Amino acid sequence: MLAKSTLPWLYLANSTVLIAHQIDAAYWHEWELFGMPGGIQLNLLLNIPLVALILFGQQRLAQGRTAGIAVSWLLVAGGITAVSIHSYFLLQGDDAFRLPVSLGLLAATLLISLMQATALLASIANRN
Repeated sequence: MLAKSTLPWLYLANSTVLIAHQIDAAYWHEWELFGMPGGIQLNLLLNIPLVALILFGQQRLAQGRTAGIAVSWLLVAGGITAVSIHSYFLLQGDDAFRLPVSLGLLAATLLISLMQATALLASIANRN
């Protein structure tokens, strides 16, 4: 029961740090890091459906819908993927995302993603 009651809060925390990371990514010109054409314009356009999906997931989770759980898993996967990719670039010596708050957002994303995954697994175990 505790895992189910913490899921919305973990979702909110994880989505908050991931969206803040996307704001930070604009500062660091993340599109250059990934070699994406289109610069800030494409970056902004790609973030619109991501933010919409995050908000949709929060709404569905609050309503107790299965889609909320599915998007929660996507959020966990997105957080762990973001941390993994940026860790790779940091280990390669890239200068981006090295400020304390940038690193803090990445660390918080990893921690909260793991906590969210744990709560999701616990909610599955409690249903059986």
